[in-house]
Amino acid sequence: MLVITRKKGESILIGSDIEITVVKLDDGSVKLAIDAPKSVTVLRKELYKEVQEENKSAVILNLDMLKSIKK
Repeated sequence: MLVITRKKGESILIGSDIEITVVKLDDGSVKLAIDAPKSVTVLRKELYKEVQEENKSAVILNLDMLKSIKK
C-alpha cells in the first residue's frame, strides 16, 4: 500500500487518466474529487462490498431454484 500526504487542492494521478484531488478537509473527513473516464467505474468500498454480497446471494438463490426445478 502506498501512503501519500496531500493538502487541500493537491492531487494524485493514477495512470495518465485518473486524477484524485483533495477538495476539502473537515474534522476527521476528507472530500475528494475524482476525475476519471466514463469507462472507469468508481464506487465507495462499502457499496462495492454490498453489491458483491447481493450478487453472491443471487447466485445461491438461483442455484437453489435450479436444484428444486431439476428434482
